[in-house]
Amino acid sequence: MDFGFTVEDEAFRVEARDWLAGNVGRTRDRRTWERALGAAGWIGIGWPEGGYGNRTTTLTQQVAWAEEYARSGAPPRSGHIGENLLAPTLIGHGTADQKSRFLPPIAAGDELWCQGYSEPGAGSDLAGVRTAAVREGAHYRVTGQKIWTSLAHEADWCFVLARTEPESCRHHGLSFLLVPMDQPGRIEVRPIRQLTGTSDFNEVFFDGAHARAEHVVGRAGEGWRVAMSLLGFERGVSTLAQQIGFARELERVVRTAVETGAADDPVVRDSLVRQWAELRVMRWNALRTLGGSGDAGAPSVAKLLWAGWHQRLGELAVRVRGAAVGVGPADWSPSAPYELDADQHLFLFSRADTIYGGSDQVQRTIIAERVLGLPKEPKGVV
Repeated sequence: MDFGFTVEDEAFRVEARDWLAGNVGRTRDRRTWERALGAAGWIGIGWPEGGYGNRTTTLTQQVAWAEEYARSGAPPRSGHIGENLLAPTLIGHGTADQKSRFLPPIAAGDELWCQGYSEPGAGSDLAGVRTAAVREGAHYRVTGQKIWTSLAHEADWCFVLARTEPESCRHHGLSFLLVPMDQPGRIEVRPIRQLTGTSDFNEVFFDGAHARAEHVVGRAGEGWRVAMSLLGFERGVSTLAQQIGFARELERVVRTAVETGAADDPVVRDSLVRQWAELRVMRWNALRTLGGSGDAGAPSVAKLLWAGWHQRLGELAVRVRGAAVGVGPADWSPSAPYELDADQHLFLFSRADTIYGGSDQVQRTIIAERVLGLPKEPKGVV
């Protein structure tokens, strides 16, 4: 695929750069930022034409926007789950009513989403979910627990994978439900404090929460097919933007290595060069697979590449700082959030890279079974 930029693409890049330069830093919070993006038509630029309030662009222009966004230092997105995961799923599997109800608020930045997949007993083994949804007239009553639910404390809605056929097991009898989060007494969100001191993901408890029957995506009992389709959307142009962020982190580590004298160590120099080379390989691999379909192993290979790379970068960041990296930038107490500098945050947060979004072990199993054709791993019946 040719990703050479045309005159029109360059004009689009300049428009994106100018808008970001004039708006980054002007918003008070992440929800306000989402609405600013939506008002300018920057949410959902990868969706097809549908009158949802988004602008439509070519794949090359989507790459340009993602890269300019990363270069600008714009805030982390709180709407990406709705825009990049739920929206493509609705476009592929939703009804006309579901699309007209949910896509415009996502495009406007008015409704934020979280993903209700993992459970305490079914994290990497997604088919083992036990959250149940019982049909009662025009509604389902959802009962169970989800965990590691990113941004649930901010979300207006959650797409939940739940078991709607009581006697079913594994991937049979599951449904994909759209559940409103504003249900006091029926939904409880408990933030999970991370090593970094922040709480971006949460436990979510459903105690008879209501979900409309018309808000089941795909037919009842076919949630596994919809859920697997959604997981395939977790790659794309965002991978290239992520790599620009990685490049900025690598530049900072190299600069620190020079300043501290760590770069004089040939072993450290070798590690720095290796990180740079592997990042280039990741970029070319992302370009090679961008826009492709039908390659069952591509998402797993990409996840293995970037997760291990980013974790090694975190280890290298603290190595070049030496003992000084153990000193915090400010006083703190156990009762208050502590502050971390960029290198400390990189090291601590990246410990989770090889776990969330599908652990390394799960990705290797996918490659073994679906690409190499090796015997399937035995799984117990839930």
